Amino acid sequence: MDGELGFLFSLLVSGLSIGMMYALIALGFVLVYKATDAINFAQGEFVMLAGFICATTLVYELPLWLALLTTVVLMVAFSFALERIVLRPLLGRPVVAVIMATIGLAAMLRGLPPITIGAQTKTIPLPIGDEPVEFLGTSLPQIQILGIVVTILCLAAFTWFFTKSRMGVAMRAVADNQQVAMAMGINVERYFAIAWAMAGVVAALGGIIWGSMLGVDTQLALVGLKVFPVVILGGLDSIVGAVVGGLIVGVVESVAAGYLDPVVGGGTKDFAPYVLMIVALMFKPYGLFGKRRIERI
Repeated sequence: MDGELGFLFSLLVSGLSIGMMYALIALGFVLVYKATDAINFAQGEFVMLAGFICATTLVYELPLWLALLTTVVLMVAFSFALERIVLRPLLGRPVVAVIMATIGLAAMLRGLPPITIGAQTKTIPLPIGDEPVEFLGTSLPQIQILGIVVTILCLAAFTWFFTKSRMGVAMRAVADNQQVAMAMGINVERYFAIAWAMAGVVAALGGIIWGSMLGVDTQLALVGLKVFPVVILGGLDSIVGAVVGGLIVGVVESVAAGYLDPVVGGGTKDFAPYVLMIVALMFKPYGLFGKRRIERI
């Protein structure tokens, strides 16, 4: 493989691997939207909080497996408490009320670590090697390979849940129409809580993996904004769309960084996904795999 073609191929492989890690975070957006019809703008802060929990528990020399389990359990408990205390009173209110509540929660969570455990960057040392793995002439960090595996497993599990299980079908019915779901005897409050708990599990996994790769500080919350073009492009209610959108955004970022950054001096990968998002909204406002909704008034 010659130099130019090899360079392009390495950019594509790198973009696809990062895109799969974006998809892991995007699953949190999709899970909440599929069940509650609302967008959780605090998903990035959930990831940051999970990273801080894992890094802090490791400071006390807990075994790694126990620290990971503690992170997942605490994120599920936090999500349950959030739904019960903050979001349940908003049940039946306009969706914008839930959106504004998550925006306020995001601001609160970003300010919490500096005043409690400090703003210093913390690490999550996972038992994987530092040496990159060679793949078809290019190399990938082992943490990205772990992220790809975790994303694929989550994709398979949640796809089965929403398409094959009775609970998943009921959660989709709740998202379509809360009032009709209540009339059919579906416990809407319970399914809201389950949806937020599932988003907490995804945030825990994302916080552990992204925190291990980038370090844990308040800037980790920005991954939520980085992932937002992914869910818009793929479709807010599509699990498969989250993965496809993540792959596309990852490739666009990587190619922009490889070819445009040397010309303009850098920074193109930070705004290229948002340009792509705007174009997608112009031509596919529901995303590539989103469900078209027609409201009659």
